[in-house]
Amino acid sequence: MPLRAVFASLAVVAAGCAAAVSMPEPPEGRALYTDYCAACHGPGGGGDGPLADESGLAPPDLTRIAARNGGDFPRAEVLSTIDGYTRGGVEGPQMPEFGDLLMGETVPVDTGDARLSPVPRPLAALLVYIESIQEEEEAS
Repeated sequence: MPLRAVFASLAVVAAGCAAAVSMPEPPEGRALYTDYCAACHGPGGGGDGPLADESGLAPPDLTRIAARNGGDFPRAEVLSTIDGYTRGGVEGPQMPEFGDLLMGETVPVDTGDARLSPVPRPLAALLVYIESIQEEEEAS
């Protein structure tokens, strides 16, 4: 097979792989949110889940992340919070780590630096869902 044909075949395979790996949609993340997050953060993300009351914790309102950050949703920070990267050295009750969210195929995610980072699909799905429930920042 000529070298040109080999490269053409590789390009077709690469294009097919890229097309097969797409960002999850919010409904996929919503299912994970219900399983992993709603008990503390509440069904709507307001920080009012049943375990928050029982444990005396005050989980943050996930619908106001962008509002707390000047209207920008900090994807890298949210991913680091969920996967446990930014929780080291914090005393007191913490959000549990969810190892299952770090397993499986990866998808390319723009974390805000205009570069695509490989992120496990379940973690990316949860990120997309949380980003989708952001409330508009109220005008003052």
